[in-house]
Amino acid sequence: MKLTFIGAAHEVTGSCILLEACGKNILIDCGMEQGVDYFENVPLPVAEADVDMVFLTHAHIDHSGKLPLLYKNGFRGQVFATRGTERLCDIMLRDSANIQMFEAEWRNRKAKRAGKPEVAPLYTIDDAVGVMKCFVGYDYGEQITVADGIRIRFVDAGHLLGSSSIEVWISENNVNKKLVFSGDIGNINQPIICDPQTIAEADYVVMESTYGDRSHGPRPDYIADLADVIQTTFDRGGNVVIPAFAVGRTQEMLYFIRQIKEEKRIHDHDDFEVYVDSPLAVEATKIFMERMHDDFDEDAAELIRKGINPISFPGLKVAVTSDDSKAINFDDRPKVIISASGMCDAGRIKHHLKHNLWRPESTVLFVGYQSAGTLGRALAEGAKEVRLFGEDIEVRARIRTLAGVSGHGDKDGLMAWISAFEKKPQTVFVVHGEDSACVTFAGNVREKLGIRTIAPYSGTEFDLASGQLIKEAQPVRIQKKAPAAASRQNTIFDRLLAAGQRLLAVIRRNEGGANKDLAKFADQIEALCDKWER
Repeated sequence: MKLTFIGAAHEVTGSCILLEACGKNILIDCGMEQGVDYFENVPLPVAEADVDMVFLTHAHIDHSGKLPLLYKNGFRGQVFATRGTERLCDIMLRDSANIQMFEAEWRNRKAKRAGKPEVAPLYTIDDAVGVMKCFVGYDYGEQITVADGIRIRFVDAGHLLGSSSIEVWISENNVNKKLVFSGDIGNINQPIICDPQTIAEADYVVMESTYGDRSHGPRPDYIADLADVIQTTFDRGGNVVIPAFAVGRTQEMLYFIRQIKEEKRIHDHDDFEVYVDSPLAVEATKIFMERMHDDFDEDAAELIRKGINPISFPGLKVAVTSDDSKAINFDDRPKVIISASGMCDAGRIKHHLKHNLWRPESTVLFVGYQSAGTLGRALAEGAKEVRLFGEDIEVRARIRTLAGVSGHGDKDGLMAWISAFEKKPQTVFVVHGEDSACVTFAGNVREKLGIRTIAPYSGTEFDLASGQLIKEAQPVRIQKKAPAAASRQNTIFDRLLAAGQRLLAVIRRNEGGANKDLAKFADQIEALCDKWER
């Protein structure tokens, strides 16, 4: 009964924890690192083929983005998630695979000209499609027996459609323990999404700390603030460019703009158009519409009962093809452009920034967290010039931030969530926050609630039965960023090694089978070895 912390330890992205219990290897999240990484993550301590199952808190890529790589390297277990998360992952993981393949193709064009070896994508669309076959979706509140001695239940975390905290009950060798993995805890009073649910008891809690050292401040009037930005920008003849996460934040912006239009808050530009320029955002919006009867909060549900679609309105346009996207910037009329990625480090938003950053009449409006090292963070912090597509662009547009719009609870929200446990946990592990946020929040929980806290670095191991650290890892700072993709030769060989690990896992799972079947299996392996032995 053991936890090993792998990713999002003193960092915000790359969530991944290994739980070993009842003879099973279980990952809680399998996320991709995004933005700048400051600390080295230890490798997965078991072969991917030996991972039996994954408990997935939600669909954001920093929690789900390495699932196709897990599959590529031999994983064939089950991925347990809510139904909403399953639906969103189906589009988000395919989108991520397409990005990996596009970037590899782009690098290969440059490598070929320079006489360098080709590179391969981290994973392909086939890997994304393959891992989706491993998903098993459940509703909130269902208790699910996933193995002898292990039960789980998903609780609404209020962060994203389908997002969850996960309760895990373990019974092994007459020792019973309950764990809670918080996932990303949502901000209260968000549009569309319900407030995060609290949990009554747990022996151990693993919780996020993204805003563990910061407050969102008094709740602003989002509608009034957004309407003011649109009105002021349109009066100057410019565009409002909103970098927004395709899943979650885009739909929230549509919710706000629908109300602004309904209340006629924009004057002299009554029929203004709003462009959603992101194929992923378009697909995600369709899923939000599919799930609105199951997952929306009471305010949005009331609109639905009145026959009003909360995230649609006259003047809403979508750009799917690249030609659709290009045409937006050849239209001189003031407009709102919502595009991904939300941190401006990839996607079509970079083209819209190229066309609008130099225009003093336009506004770039940030509506979400900007990770250190991203273009969005640089702009939000006042960069005067940025480089886009090999061209230096002077920043003359107004840069604004819609204060308080966050899918994450702030330090007060996080403290309220952990304080709601009626029975104090034995230990709270603080993860998923920048270094200072992790340390600060862990200290606050310890001092204000009297609960033992640990802010583990990657590689830390903890024995759940005894309640003791097995290994307290020390931070290892990154000296040099690894290349985005390996050479094709190395990648194919790595794939072969992963296939071998998967074969070993299959052999182990057949222990105790009929001798006749095992003998046939052994003969097949021997024949394969004879064929390839050099």
